[in-house]
Amino acid sequence: MGLEIQSALDLAIRAHEGQRRKSGEPYVIHPILVAAIVASLSGDVDMVVSALLHDVVEDTVHTIEEIEAWFGSDVGHIVAGLTKIVEIRDESLAPSHSNERLISSALSFRKMLVASIEDVRVLIIKLCDRFHNMLTLEALPPAKQIRISEETLVVYAPIAHRLGISKIKNYLEDLSFKYIYPDDYKMIDDYIRSHDQNLHFKLNAFIQSVTNTLNQAGYHWEEFEVVGRVKHYYSIYLKMHRKGISIEEVLDLLAIRVITKEPLECYEILGALHLEYTPLISRFKDYIALPKENGYRTIHTTLFSDEGIVEAQIRTRQMHQLAEYGVAAHWKYKEGISQINLEWLKSLHYQNESIEEFYELAKSDLYSEDITVFSPKGDYYTLPKDAVALDFAYAVHSEIGERATGAMINKEKSSLLTILKNGDIVRIVTEGAPRLHCSWADTVKTSKAKDGIRSQCRHWLRKVDEQSGYNILATIFNRSPAAIRNILERVGADQSIDRVPERLDNLKEKISRIAKAADIKIVRFWELLKKGYKRPTERQIDHFLFYTNKTLNGVEFDYCCHPKVGDEIVAFYKDNQAIIHHKLCMRAYEKIEQKDPMLFVAWNQSKVSRYRLIVSLQNQKGVLSELMSKIAKMDLNVNSIELGIKSSESAEFCKLEIESETKNRQEIRQELSGKFKVIEVVALDDAYNK
Repeated sequence: MGLEIQSALDLAIRAHEGQRRKSGEPYVIHPILVAAIVASLSGDVDMVVSALLHDVVEDTVHTIEEIEAWFGSDVGHIVAGLTKIVEIRDESLAPSHSNERLISSALSFRKMLVASIEDVRVLIIKLCDRFHNMLTLEALPPAKQIRISEETLVVYAPIAHRLGISKIKNYLEDLSFKYIYPDDYKMIDDYIRSHDQNLHFKLNAFIQSVTNTLNQAGYHWEEFEVVGRVKHYYSIYLKMHRKGISIEEVLDLLAIRVITKEPLECYEILGALHLEYTPLISRFKDYIALPKENGYRTIHTTLFSDEGIVEAQIRTRQMHQLAEYGVAAHWKYKEGISQINLEWLKSLHYQNESIEEFYELAKSDLYSEDITVFSPKGDYYTLPKDAVALDFAYAVHSEIGERATGAMINKEKSSLLTILKNGDIVRIVTEGAPRLHCSWADTVKTSKAKDGIRSQCRHWLRKVDEQSGYNILATIFNRSPAAIRNILERVGADQSIDRVPERLDNLKEKISRIAKAADIKIVRFWELLKKGYKRPTERQIDHFLFYTNKTLNGVEFDYCCHPKVGDEIVAFYKDNQAIIHHKLCMRAYEKIEQKDPMLFVAWNQSKVSRYRLIVSLQNQKGVLSELMSKIAKMDLNVNSIELGIKSSESAEFCKLEIESETKNRQEIRQELSGKFKVIEVVALDDAYNK
């Protein structure tokens, strides 16, 4: 053991003396085992030392300055990065469904990303720390086990995947799976254990068959290695879930890996295997020619043999080390950091005001399968499965996404919402001016597209609200919007004018400031009274609340847009009528720019809540009728229904948008789950979220 590591070990033992974990064991065992895991992944001494000391600053009297003085600036920097990540301690864990839990998770996650972008070693150590925590999770109460496992499955395991550390990723997935879905885990475990001997007989027979095939093709046994495995439990579960099949129907439980010396030999071996065994071409993937974003390079093929269907992976020894250890391999084998592509990590630093939105975007970005699509020039882009053409546009450049009007996919004219397939060649058609796609923010799959659309629409809505604010006040005071702006600027009340159409208290405050302004109160106030000016009051008509001093006889909808309950709306005043438009309606924007008279309008505060509901439908007669009957009995109103939505393979889902005056999301899920498999219940704060 190196002197530096020994010194760090001695300090960790002294610093954590007397501290114990929930299991009762001495706390220092945790950093020692985390350091051991780090050492198995990486040969970097600073990483091992930092792992030994990763809790010293947070949990003891020692400071970062002391760590840096004793072990150098590199270790000090890594430990400081780890210390910034305030772990969500067991005693402070909130319920998994609460906002407090979400915000805590998101804040912790953001801190982790900020620290790791400066030095990715922080992220590697944090993954090893989470791995050991998952190994000792049995010491915690069941609710906390599930809470930590959920976070591990949707955040930490995907980060391990993005960093290419498959060893850690697979462990984290299986450990999380065991706590989140214990019944499914036990079912798979029981099956694998009861069929263990037969599966390994098949695996060994296929390994020997492949070895013989390669020997006959001229390869000496020392020039390659064939290893086999039964796939890990969570990957089996995903395959069953996506295809809607039982474990007995999973064809490729077995996988082999052929490891050779040179990249060219990978293709020679592929040819030999395809000549000997029938390949399933739809499952063929060449990640050597088109590596994944995390640097993963391997040929995947699926083969029919006497032993059944077996997945085969072909790679060089160097590719194998990168696939197993990912980013950490660059320190383990002293290759440095320069080869590592961490653009995905930088892309997770969204500029959103909402921490909850940040967390959801990050999870969406991390927790996805990948496809590869091409530009007409041959540049390739990695996108999540089920990404659409607009995702590709934003991947090329944010400005391309903002100005996109259509797409040419494989030289065929297509919509921007066309789902892309692996290998598609995509060209984006653009216009000079940016185009709003606000209703598509929940249809695109990448965080870059979601964030770009939402940012563009927030900017647009703020501009609309600012102009509407002046128009509403101008209508109330029978003045021009320019005169209202001038008065507000003179009295220093022109800030937050964009809140006037949204918040009644803000509108009332602006009215008060204008009424108290000298030129209104002294010079022209009596003139306003003579013209019929009176104090505005609240009026409720149908589903709407107005605040106006005008005669209002009714509400009409223009022909150009069709706002639904809960949509963002604006109201114009014409012939004693309120004319309602969706706030994103371009015709409405033209009227706003023309300074047409406007009214403050809001939806009546009702208990109507809107939800998007996704239910897995088994292929049984009358199942849809049963679902609709159940929804009717629950007194839910169905706004829309979409059938035949397929998962990545063949399982079918039904997507509905519903309204409820009494039930919340948890109640809806609970009542439906007794009869149906509910995949998702999402509250919709805007009717144009599709």
